[in-house]
Amino acid sequence: MDPVGRGCRGLRASVVLLAMALSSCGGPGKAPALKYVDEPRTGRAIGGKVAVVYSKHYQIDLGGFEQMHSFDVHKYAKIYQALLAAGTIAPSDVFVPGPVTDQQVLRVHTPEFLRSLGDSRAVGRYLEQPKIGKLPAGMTDAAIVSAFRHATGGTVLAARLALACGVAINLAGGYHHAKPDAGEGFCIYNDIAVAIRDLQARGLIRRALVVDLDVHQGNGTAVCFAGDDSVFTFSMHEGDIYPVPKEASDLDVELPAGMGDEAYLALLKRHLPGLFEQARPDLVVLQAGCDTLAGDPLARLEMTREGVIERDAAVIDECVRRGVPVVMTLGGGYSRGAWSTQYASILRTLIRHGVAPLPTAAVGAVKG
Repeated sequence: MDPVGRGCRGLRASVVLLAMALSSCGGPGKAPALKYVDEPRTGRAIGGKVAVVYSKHYQIDLGGFEQMHSFDVHKYAKIYQALLAAGTIAPSDVFVPGPVTDQQVLRVHTPEFLRSLGDSRAVGRYLEQPKIGKLPAGMTDAAIVSAFRHATGGTVLAARLALACGVAINLAGGYHHAKPDAGEGFCIYNDIAVAIRDLQARGLIRRALVVDLDVHQGNGTAVCFAGDDSVFTFSMHEGDIYPVPKEASDLDVELPAGMGDEAYLALLKRHLPGLFEQARPDLVVLQAGCDTLAGDPLARLEMTREGVIERDAAVIDECVRRGVPVVMTLGGGYSRGAWSTQYASILRTLIRHGVAPLPTAAVGAVKG
């Protein structure tokens, strides 16, 4: 069964799942058995404050064909395994989501779009891989679309956990180019929008703030929330690259090619206080794309690994200081060092807000 499900049974299941998440955030409790599971599973928030959400079903597997895409579909598993190796989490700590439901998706996307996912050619367009269109629809669904359903379910679960624990990290997500009627730019479902609408529909939040720091504008998220005063969309991105033309977020900050750490961080920190004042959010969703890193083949910013870590920390620490729940999603990043930089950023959040004392392995990971 899906973690939320359909009808009355699904509503009861979602209440049980949320109750499990809330109770697990209050203390260590008894960890679940160490095993991989197909069904949703509750974990344990690190230090009672930081929840990590991950599923083996995030993985796209087409027998190596998926490696033709510029996006590293293995980065989610790499980050998860590195966190285990650092000693900051155990497998039993991790919250395992189920797939997003059609009911949840339809709060953002159109029925026509949902039906289009049964056509391999449409999926190929959304992922910018026309060869996918030649695959049988069943294979496309099982090997590709299912991964996006689970990753979107992960962001939905992380959003609920953030309300309970303070900070939640989905080791996937950030599919900010997807629009209500179409996928785009390697994004199928707009998980950010689906998660926010899920919480609003359940009366758990009224207002949300999206802080999108991917190097590409969050055009799909801007469209999903256009004209909606309950969600403030902020996108800080390189101005002369995809998407062209851009959509209108509530606040767009365009950056010139070649911008490095000092100028970027000064600009972000100058905007952050005003974002909270304007949005008055009950929840913040951070799209922490790592394609701002120097050397990314699809962009031309010049941020260092340390700069990206400080960038994410600026947002998360501000949320914690203000007592506003925050969800981190991973977004893009196409350079060879992208996954390890995101890993170091996540590790820093776990250490700063969840883990004490600091594991020896984690010290070298952050400083290295």
